[in-house]
Amino acid sequence: MHQHQHPLGPSERGSVVLELGGDRGALVVHTGPDLHGREIEISPAGRDGPRTHSAVRARHVRDGVFHSAVYPGLPADVYTVWWDDRTPAGAISVTGGTVAEFVWPTSAPPGTR
Repeated sequence: MHQHQHPLGPSERGSVVLELGGDRGALVVHTGPDLHGREIEISPAGRDGPRTHSAVRARHVRDGVFHSAVYPGLPADVYTVWWDDRTPAGAISVTGGTVAEFVWPTSAPPGTR
């Protein structure tokens, strides 16, 4: 299970570059501050690999702070967001030229250990 914790500082305003356009989109997984530093994996739906991971970081914006993992430059597809190594937290569609947003579940999906 990818529950790696990393001592990451907050992202500064404007420090995330999203590659959008054509068949490329981006995904933002919104979480609570309790997941700061945890790596969340995604993979194209229907396949268990390859997985891409991103760490949850504090994002400072004009209106305050939120926590998220950001996946820039994703090929348009449906993606599984993984709760742990074996359990999906859900699925999200990423389309070219847009930013898809997924809200991390507040409780474990059925079937988790």
